[in-house]
Amino acid sequence: MEKQNTEPQTAVAPAEFDPDAFLVVPARTFEDLRIGEVFRAPSRTLTDAHAAAFQTVSADNHPVHYDAEWARKHGHSAPVVHGLQVLAFTAPGATLFPHFIGEVFVSFLEVSCTFLAEVHSGDTLYPALTVTGLEPKGSNGIVVTAATIHNQRGQLVLSGQHKYLLRRQ
Repeated sequence: MEKQNTEPQTAVAPAEFDPDAFLVVPARTFEDLRIGEVFRAPSRTLTDAHAAAFQTVSADNHPVHYDAEWARKHGHSAPVVHGLQVLAFTAPGATLFPHFIGEVFVSFLEVSCTFLAEVHSGDTLYPALTVTGLEPKGSNGIVVTAATIHNQRGQLVLSGQHKYLLRRQ
Protein backbone atom coordinates (compact mmCIF):
# COMPACT_ATOMS: atom_id res chain seq x y z
CA MET A 1 0.00 0.00 0.00
CA GLU A 2 1.36 3.39 -1.03
CA LYS A 3 1.88 6.02 1.63
CA GLN A 4 -0.19 9.14 1.03
CA ASN A 5 1.52 12.51 1.08
CA THR A 6 0.13 14.48 4.02
CA GLU A 7 2.51 17.44 3.63
CA PRO A 8 0.76 20.76 3.00
CA GLN A 9 0.90 21.74 -0.66
CA THR A 10 2.38 25.09 -1.60
CA ALA A 11 0.02 27.03 -3.81
CA VAL A 12 1.41 28.82 -6.81
CA ALA A 13 0.21 32.40 -6.91
CA PRO A 14 -2.00 32.90 -9.96
CA ALA A 15 -1.01 35.54 -12.47
CA GLU A 16 -2.94 38.76 -12.14
CA PHE A 17 -6.21 38.48 -14.03
CA ASP A 18 -6.73 40.90 -16.92
CA PRO A 19 -10.34 40.97 -18.21
CA ASP A 20 -9.15 42.57 -21.47
CA ALA A 21 -6.95 39.55 -22.15
CA PHE A 22 -9.80 37.06 -21.59
CA LEU A 23 -10.55 35.99 -25.16
CA VAL A 24 -12.84 33.13 -26.14
CA VAL A 25 -10.81 32.62 -29.32
CA PRO A 26 -7.68 34.34 -30.66
CA ALA A 27 -8.50 37.74 -32.15
CA ARG A 28 -8.34 38.00 -35.94
CA THR A 29 -8.07 40.92 -38.33
CA PHE A 30 -9.68 41.65 -41.69
CA GLU A 31 -6.44 40.48 -43.32
CA ASP A 32 -6.60 37.14 -41.45
CA LEU A 33 -10.02 36.17 -42.84
CA ARG A 34 -10.22 33.88 -45.88
CA ILE A 35 -12.87 33.29 -48.54
CA GLY A 36 -14.61 30.01 -47.75
CA GLU A 37 -14.13 30.16 -43.97
CA VAL A 38 -17.22 28.92 -42.15
CA PHE A 39 -18.46 30.16 -38.78
CA ARG A 40 -21.15 27.81 -37.45
CA ALA A 41 -23.65 28.33 -34.68
CA PRO A 42 -24.68 25.50 -32.37
CA SER A 43 -27.70 23.59 -33.64
CA ARG A 44 -30.93 24.39 -31.88
CA THR A 45 -34.26 22.57 -31.74
CA LEU A 46 -37.13 25.05 -31.71
CA THR A 47 -39.93 24.58 -29.22
CA ASP A 48 -43.37 26.09 -28.73
CA ALA A 49 -41.83 28.12 -25.88
CA HIS A 50 -39.29 29.69 -28.27
CA ALA A 51 -42.07 30.60 -30.69
CA ALA A 52 -44.26 32.06 -27.92
CA ALA A 53 -41.37 34.14 -26.57
CA PHE A 54 -40.60 35.52 -30.02
CA GLN A 55 -44.27 36.24 -30.65
CA THR A 56 -44.33 38.31 -27.46
CA VAL A 57 -41.16 40.24 -28.33
CA SER A 58 -42.07 40.82 -31.99
CA ALA A 59 -45.76 41.63 -31.32
CA ASP A 60 -46.58 39.52 -34.40
CA ASN A 61 -49.92 37.94 -33.51
CA HIS A 62 -50.84 36.41 -36.86
CA PRO A 63 -52.60 33.07 -36.20
CA VAL A 64 -50.32 31.19 -38.65
CA HIS A 65 -47.71 31.33 -35.86
CA TYR A 66 -49.75 29.93 -32.96
CA ASP A 67 -53.13 28.50 -34.06
CA ALA A 68 -52.73 24.91 -35.30
CA GLU A 69 -56.26 24.72 -36.72
CA TRP A 70 -55.93 28.03 -38.56
CA ALA A 71 -52.55 26.96 -39.95
CA ARG A 72 -53.95 23.62 -41.20
CA LYS A 73 -57.00 25.27 -42.78
CA HIS A 74 -54.65 27.55 -44.70
CA GLY A 75 -52.35 24.86 -46.11
CA HIS A 76 -49.69 24.51 -43.42
CA SER A 77 -48.93 21.27 -41.62
CA ALA A 78 -48.49 23.10 -38.31
CA PRO A 79 -47.99 26.63 -36.99
CA VAL A 80 -45.07 28.30 -38.77
CA VAL A 81 -42.14 29.70 -36.79
CA HIS A 82 -41.72 33.45 -37.40
CA GLY A 83 -39.36 34.14 -40.30
CA LEU A 84 -37.48 36.81 -38.36
CA GLN A 85 -36.98 34.31 -35.56
CA VAL A 86 -35.37 31.91 -38.03
CA LEU A 87 -33.24 34.73 -39.44
CA ALA A 88 -32.09 35.59 -35.90
CA PHE A 89 -30.23 32.27 -35.78
CA THR A 90 -27.82 33.75 -38.36
CA ALA A 91 -27.04 36.73 -36.11
CA PRO A 92 -23.27 37.02 -35.84
CA GLY A 93 -23.51 36.61 -32.06
CA ALA A 94 -25.08 33.18 -32.53
CA THR A 95 -21.67 32.07 -33.89
CA LEU A 96 -18.11 32.63 -32.72
CA PHE A 97 -17.60 35.18 -35.53
CA PRO A 98 -17.80 38.32 -33.32
CA HIS A 99 -15.31 36.78 -30.89
CA PHE A 100 -12.80 36.45 -33.72
CA ILE A 101 -13.31 39.99 -35.07
CA GLY A 102 -14.32 41.86 -31.92
CA GLU A 103 -11.19 44.01 -31.83
CA VAL A 104 -11.67 45.29 -35.40
CA PHE A 105 -15.47 45.22 -35.75
CA VAL A 106 -17.01 48.58 -36.72
CA SER A 107 -20.60 47.78 -37.73
CA PHE A 108 -23.09 45.34 -39.17
CA LEU A 109 -23.89 46.97 -42.52
CA GLU A 110 -26.52 44.86 -44.21
CA VAL A 111 -28.66 41.74 -44.00
CA SER A 112 -30.85 40.10 -46.62
CA CYS A 113 -32.41 36.68 -46.87
CA THR A 114 -34.86 34.43 -48.62
CA PHE A 115 -37.06 32.03 -46.66
CA LEU A 116 -37.00 28.79 -48.64
CA ALA A 117 -39.08 26.42 -46.50
CA GLU A 118 -41.33 26.53 -43.47
CA VAL A 119 -39.88 25.92 -40.02
CA HIS A 120 -42.04 24.36 -37.30
CA SER A 121 -41.72 23.67 -33.61
CA GLY A 122 -39.59 20.55 -33.23
CA ASP A 123 -37.32 21.39 -36.18
CA THR A 124 -33.60 21.52 -35.47
CA LEU A 125 -31.75 24.34 -37.21
CA TYR A 126 -28.09 24.37 -38.27
CA PRO A 127 -26.97 27.97 -39.01
CA ALA A 128 -23.68 28.96 -40.65
CA LEU A 129 -21.93 32.06 -41.96
CA THR A 130 -19.48 31.48 -44.84
CA VAL A 131 -17.08 34.23 -45.91
CA THR A 132 -17.77 34.93 -49.60
CA GLY A 133 -16.21 38.35 -50.05
CA LEU A 134 -13.43 40.52 -48.64
CA GLU A 135 -13.52 44.06 -50.03
CA PRO A 136 -10.76 46.45 -48.83
CA LYS A 137 -12.08 50.04 -48.57
CA GLY A 138 -9.31 52.39 -47.43
CA SER A 139 -8.70 51.97 -43.71
CA ASN A 140 -11.65 49.57 -43.47
CA GLY A 141 -12.82 46.44 -45.21
CA ILE A 142 -16.19 44.89 -45.93
CA VAL A 143 -16.68 41.22 -45.11
CA VAL A 144 -19.50 39.52 -47.01
CA THR A 145 -20.89 36.25 -45.68
CA ALA A 146 -23.45 33.81 -47.01
CA ALA A 147 -25.93 33.06 -44.23
CA THR A 148 -27.51 29.63 -44.42
CA ILE A 149 -29.75 27.51 -42.23
CA HIS A 150 -30.46 23.85 -42.83
CA ASN A 151 -32.98 21.76 -40.91
CA GLN A 152 -32.58 18.25 -39.50
CA ARG A 153 -33.52 16.75 -42.88
CA GLY A 154 -30.69 18.61 -44.63
CA GLN A 155 -33.15 20.98 -46.31
CA LEU A 156 -31.95 24.57 -46.83
CA VAL A 157 -34.64 26.67 -45.13
CA LEU A 158 -32.95 30.09 -45.29
CA SER A 159 -30.36 31.60 -47.59
CA GLY A 160 -29.06 35.12 -47.20
CA GLN A 161 -26.18 37.51 -46.99
CA HIS A 162 -24.60 39.68 -44.31
CA LYS A 163 -22.10 42.52 -44.69
CA TYR A 164 -19.82 43.77 -41.91
CA LEU A 165 -17.45 46.72 -41.74
CA LEU A 166 -14.09 45.95 -40.10
CA ARG A 167 -11.06 48.15 -39.46
CA ARG A 168 -8.00 47.10 -41.44
CA GLN A 169 -4.50 46.83 -39.96
